[in-house]
Amino acid sequence: MIAFSDHRAAAMAVLTSGANLRPREGQFLGGLAFDANPPTEKQANWLRILLNKHGLPPLADGGDA
Repeated sequence: MIAFSDHRAAAMAVLTSGANLRPREGQFLGGLAFDANPPTEKQANWLRILLNKHGLPPLADGGDA
């Protein structure tokens, strides 16, 4: 499984995976997917949780998330 190199690609992958997302999760991922700024540690942690929950690859170590 290849890890995501950046937070934007990871967020888009969850959004387009067909996952059954809660409204707040979708709002969070949509904002993250279009924000070029690195996420905060709290945002990066939530993204990691959502990637794991939906069976997607993790964020790469040393990536911008």
